[in-house]
Amino acid sequence: MLYLLFLLAHLFAALIFIGTVFFEVLILGHLHQHLPIRVMVLVEQGVGRRARVLMPWVLLVLFGAGIGMVWLRYLPVLAAPSASAFGTLLTLKLVLAFSVLLHFLVTMVRMRLGRPSARYLRFIHLSLFAHMVAIVLLAKSMFYLSW
Repeated sequence: MLYLLFLLAHLFAALIFIGTVFFEVLILGHLHQHLPIRVMVLVEQGVGRRARVLMPWVLLVLFGAGIGMVWLRYLPVLAAPSASAFGTLLTLKLVLAFSVLLHFLVTMVRMRLGRPSARYLRFIHLSLFAHMVAIVLLAKSMFYLSW
């Protein structure tokens, strides 16, 4: 039962995080072509303020539930990750997840030290987007691939 609670919390937090990244890259990123600069600045500031309040909590739930799932069910698999396709794919997923966390933490530090450049933020969003696609593919593949 506890595993199910961790799983549901993990899935909903992932939905929020991935949805936000996809929105920022696929929708917000293309609004620049259609909106005046001053409107776009206001939209980005509003989205950014909300994300800075919400995302730390989302990531706390996402990683907390993920760690709980690993603790309850997957520690034996991770003891020998190359022994199975599941273990290998789970390990790759965890590496990417910690890379996402590192992206987030570095960006938060940079924001506290001053405003990061638009180029940096674009890079981070595209990198997170690629990470999210890979993590989702790995999350599903873990249960269907074997070798």
